Amino acid sequence: MAAPHSPRSDDWWRDAVIYQVYPRSFADGDGDGTGDLAGVRARLPHLAELGVDAVWFTPWYASPMVDGGYDVADYRAIDPAFGTLAEAEKLIAEARELGIRTLVDIVPNHVSDRHPWFRAALEAGPGSPERERFHFRPGRGEHGELPPNAWPSQFSGTTWTRVPDGEWYLHLFTPEQPDLNWAHPDVRREHEDVLRFWFDRGVAGVRIDSAALLVKDPALADFEEGADPHPYIDRDELHDIYRSWRAIADEYGAVFVGEVWLPDAERFARYLRPDELHTAFNFTFLTCPWEVGRLRRTIDATLAEHAPVGAPATWVLCNHDVTRTVTRYGRADTAFDFAAKRFGTPTDLDLGTRRARAAALLTLALPGSVYLYQGEELGLPEADIPPERIQDPMHFRSGGIDPGRDGCRVPLPWEAEAPWYGFGSDGEPWLPQPEDWAHHAVDRQRTDPGSMLTLYREALSLRRSEKGFGDGPMTWLPAEDGVLAFARTDGLRCVVNLSDVPAALPPHERLLLASGPLRADGTLPRDTAVWLRA
Repeated sequence: MAAPHSPRSDDWWRDAVIYQVYPRSFADGDGDGTGDLAGVRARLPHLAELGVDAVWFTPWYASPMVDGGYDVADYRAIDPAFGTLAEAEKLIAEARELGIRTLVDIVPNHVSDRHPWFRAALEAGPGSPERERFHFRPGRGEHGELPPNAWPSQFSGTTWTRVPDGEWYLHLFTPEQPDLNWAHPDVRREHEDVLRFWFDRGVAGVRIDSAALLVKDPALADFEEGADPHPYIDRDELHDIYRSWRAIADEYGAVFVGEVWLPDAERFARYLRPDELHTAFNFTFLTCPWEVGRLRRTIDATLAEHAPVGAPATWVLCNHDVTRTVTRYGRADTAFDFAAKRFGTPTDLDLGTRRARAAALLTLALPGSVYLYQGEELGLPEADIPPERIQDPMHFRSGGIDPGRDGCRVPLPWEAEAPWYGFGSDGEPWLPQPEDWAHHAVDRQRTDPGSMLTLYREALSLRRSEKGFGDGPMTWLPAEDGVLAFARTDGLRCVVNLSDVPAALPPHERLLLASGPLRADGTLPRDTAVWLRA
């Protein structure tokens, strides 16, 4: 096993590099084609050598897997496809021995339709206490044949499903994900118990899925564009929930990161007050195009909205829902928008890879914490999934227009010459791997000084050893048009050239790391970044 590394600070989460594991696609330990906890345990040395501080697992709980595990049937059991609760406990302990903390995913907006609560609600019938844990309502129209309201779905399609006794139930996502009623004390109590359950097993933190969606307008009023307050997004009652959660986390020294998609900076910052969530994902940066002006404004806005509450920013380029960075940055439109995803969008992978390497150094040099999605350290592109192999409900609910999210969820390549690139020994992976991925494999990149993996390992090592990186101040430096340049403490500098022409480097004592080779005259080529010591 790799040697453990020590944390940078007591408030480790303020400047941590947190690696996101999508369990189905990380590593397959039992050879059935699906990633599992045994596979993760066997590959922990990779994460230790990479130099990450923590691992965040997307849901590994018992689930029908209608939405990749985000339809949870039992929070206190590991899905059999992934292993057992005992294995999860071993994984948490083994990772901690290597200096790697564990974060788990909680999905409080909804449960699976296979959850015991929902089954009981269906059996109990209209007006029952069991139905009060959800949002059951009679329909509109002469015979109740119309949904109770016309709220838009977070996925395409309707937000209401009618059951045989005539009532309808709310689901902002798929029909297999009924929304919980957060005004019900059972719902509050159950989630607080689930938090304690996992904190008792050594989990260091929780990522909160769809954190701004839990509370609904009690009247279930019709949706009107621009309505204030919104009937189900960012309602004020949410903050009382997160204060109660924070009190529990503080007992254990655990942390929260919220999935909070909000355009209003002041509303966003409310979730990061000292008695609420520790951090929240920075989706403005994630969706920002590779343009110097937009990036600078986004960085400034992010730091400004976090400053009043003293929370550290988070930076992320990609996750299990978003087109992979290498592919997105090679397109004509380098932003990301769920509504714009289409089959066959052309991309220049060489250009995208060059930009993704530069973006890695930019992101890792910014103040705060960084989330790294599995496979980003390998420079994996988005994979084209044959239509007959697509599993993501976003694709089906769009009527086949949206390619869905499976392209960024393809199982990782570990060994260039092994069957299934070493993902597993026997069974074909649950999603097909591209035929040209051998050069992306971990074993081939590990010995290549110019590989994406080598770049990430060197960058994370420097980020850990150089005290000026991580949490703390930054200052923009004068720069040529199309260039981002900023200073961190201890003489550290980051310069990124997004222009079409070479850029001169500022005076410096030493070049610490470059995302690509400099020109013969020492200037910085386009779409290249460097770390300098002044």
